[in-house]
Amino acid sequence: MSPAPTLSLLGGTSVPQVALGTWPMGDEEVERACLTAFEAGYRHVDTAENYENEVGVGRAVRASGLPREELFVTTKINRQWHAAPADGLAGNLRRLGLEHVDLLLLHWPNPAQDLYVRAWEGLVELRERGLARAVGVSNFKPAHLDRVIAATGVTPEVNQVELHPFLTRDAVRAYHAEHGIVTEGWSPLGRDNGLLDHPVVVATGAAHDVTPAQVLLRWQTQQGYVVAPNSADPRRQAQNLDVFGFDLSGDELEALHALDTGEAHAVDSDTFGH
Repeated sequence: MSPAPTLSLLGGTSVPQVALGTWPMGDEEVERACLTAFEAGYRHVDTAENYENEVGVGRAVRASGLPREELFVTTKINRQWHAAPADGLAGNLRRLGLEHVDLLLLHWPNPAQDLYVRAWEGLVELRERGLARAVGVSNFKPAHLDRVIAATGVTPEVNQVELHPFLTRDAVRAYHAEHGIVTEGWSPLGRDNGLLDHPVVVATGAAHDVTPAQVLLRWQTQQGYVVAPNSADPRRQAQNLDVFGFDLSGDELEALHALDTGEAHAVDSDTFGH
């Protein structure tokens, strides 16, 4: 299968639209999962310090036989490193066994400790040093994004947020579009909330002879977003990557969007974070 298309980032790099999500796999499982995903055509893997599986991801990258420049590795630092992000990334790189990452994200803003602007300044410096080819954030609201952009003049290249038809995140996606930020969806298949079994999703899949999961991933990729579905099953991995051979109609996109349950169902990143 061909690798996923890529999207251009503000800093000049490109990110593959489909990543292998790795939470909550351990090192052994994630190594196997990454290797089968790479064989299927994946070129993007998403991990984080908090996932506690960076060692396995790094082993798979090295064992894949693929040139390092063909693989896009995303990882994240948590709040304990907001005052010293270079130290946080040093730990990521040590666990991964890599000299650089392709995308480094602040995992949560954690506004209560009020260090995310300082952390963002550090990520920009790490990009300048070549230790992270691209930098961004995760779970940031427009107010958080406004603050880091105003303080530094540098816009995050990616914001990774929970995104699926039950949680369409209209306000944050509009902000991203206005500022050139690439939207990446975590839990793109929903969080065990019945989305995969919803009649609209099932019927749309039947109309295109694809699975409900493929419908949900196409809903995002067709709109120009990155997705990070999590699966250790080679068959499902292949299906999750095979979402570029059909298009949803405008009516189908709107019907899926109409499933939105509202922002109140999102995890509140003003009060929650790692």
